[in-house]
Amino acid sequence: MRGRLHVENRIGKMLEFLRIIDQFKSIERRTKVSNNNRQENDAEHTWHMCMFALLMNKEVEEEVNLEKALKLILIHDLCEIYAGDTYAHDISARRNKKQREDEAVKQLFCKLPADLEFEFYELWNEYEENETKEANFAHAIDKIQAFAQNVHTNGEVWQENKVTPDKIMKHNESWRKQNETFQELFQYLWQIAEKENMFYMK
Repeated sequence: MRGRLHVENRIGKMLEFLRIIDQFKSIERRTKVSNNNRQENDAEHTWHMCMFALLMNKEVEEEVNLEKALKLILIHDLCEIYAGDTYAHDISARRNKKQREDEAVKQLFCKLPADLEFEFYELWNEYEENETKEANFAHAIDKIQAFAQNVHTNGEVWQENKVTPDKIMKHNESWRKQNETFQELFQYLWQIAEKENMFYMK
């Protein structure tokens, strides 16, 4: 295959991994980008999450290790290169989400040198288990970015997928009560969405 790198040595494996994850830029999410009639991709979502984390990490009551949180964010959706994105409100697709993603990370991380493969698995597991404050923060940022993006795009995706306010409230329950900053952020965005009639109403 043209462009494929030799992967016998450490640098070769790292560069081959980086070549493979370039596909991340092509994985479409259901959310849209603001001021443009197209879907957001995973790379854009992850970059935006990193910016949210950079701005929010000192605003929360329990300060997190930003370097660790950013690592978790950068890795958390890489499995979607093989597993694809699963829309939060697609119940049927979510049934086998964990199985698909577990298989995908094995397929992807094995491309790395052994020590980096181990490190990436550790970060992946930390995010999935969601027991550390950095993992809690990263999970919250994942949902905050998506919620904010839906508001920034006037609730188009909510309307298209018939996502009601009660579903949105339930989906965002885990982070909106996590601390005062997140409560304030949620209320601010929710009030905008209500005022501008962004929610789908039966």
